[in-house]
Amino acid sequence: MYADTGILLFWPSGMQMPSSALYGEADTGKRQTVWMSHGDEVVKLPQGFEVVARSVQGAVTHSPQGMETLRLFLFDVCGIKADWKMQDVLDEEIKTIQTMVGPDEHVVCALSGGVDSTVAATLVHKAIGDRLHCVFVDNGLLRYKEKERVMSTFESDLHLPVTCVDASEQFLSKLKGVEDPEKKRKIIGREFIAVFDDFGHKLEQKIGKRPEFLVQGTLYPDVIESCPPPGSGRTQSHTIKSHHNVRKLGSILNVPDSFLKRHPFPGPGLAVRVLGDVTRFGHSSSAFAVFLPVQTVGVQGDQRTHSNAVVLRAITSEDGMTADWYYFGHEFLVDVVNKICNNVRGINRVCQDIAS
Repeated sequence: MYADTGILLFWPSGMQMPSSALYGEADTGKRQTVWMSHGDEVVKLPQGFEVVARSVQGAVTHSPQGMETLRLFLFDVCGIKADWKMQDVLDEEIKTIQTMVGPDEHVVCALSGGVDSTVAATLVHKAIGDRLHCVFVDNGLLRYKEKERVMSTFESDLHLPVTCVDASEQFLSKLKGVEDPEKKRKIIGREFIAVFDDFGHKLEQKIGKRPEFLVQGTLYPDVIESCPPPGSGRTQSHTIKSHHNVRKLGSILNVPDSFLKRHPFPGPGLAVRVLGDVTRFGHSSSAFAVFLPVQTVGVQGDQRTHSNAVVLRAITSEDGMTADWYYFGHEFLVDVVNKICNNVRGINRVCQDIAS
């Protein structure tokens, strides 16, 4: 059973290695760095369980021995054999999709242009062919030239049947005057559903039947955002931002590296990277940053300025479950800060977010 401790820890910590098969007998008593990223605790153990470590989320990639802990548990404690292959997963999933969808039904896929939905669409297309109907929504909150780049890859490289829906005015009108990021997320999610529903109705008229299935690129970290841990007492999980097996699967499916190696981008797009009212840009900026509605005092040229600040944010993560901040390097930071402050009017300060 889980409970909230009321104490939040989000950084590396130290743990004295206990005597347990999970940690290797040779290291018993030594100090190990472990990752802390929760405020929950186990208050009651199930029958047959025993405590081997306290205050530790050790089985994650940012704990130096995290993967080794998982290996010891799976292969030494449980006796599992390492015979898993990604090609087996691909073959099994194709058969599952074909059985589930059947020989006649049609499927709609919500494509975002990210790794997950692209691999999901390619997988389903391999299973059922052109009975898959993909829709890419331009919500007016995409990265610069995102629509053109994504549509070109879908059509030329992946040969996916994709319809692009320009709903930018619809989204931006609903977001007008909204500053709270959670309200933005809900509005954007609601409008996406409305766009998909409208697409489904039009498709029904075209093919003579209503599509029975919807494909989404949903991973375990996405489920964590929406579903609370069992016994936690919470009605919903806290949003945590809210792939590496997916990339391996995509590689077998011949998805281009230009897609597989893309950096993650929030589903609500730039709406959650602008902490304030969302409006159209008068011009595009190539700076990847979070705009803060906070004005700071500075000196630019011979004048004192009272302008806004932006924050650079980059992280390292292998599985989307934990993340650490990325060190840009001094020379890179100096170059980027100079370019932003000299070329983006209204910005006089650039910061880096180093929260884990």
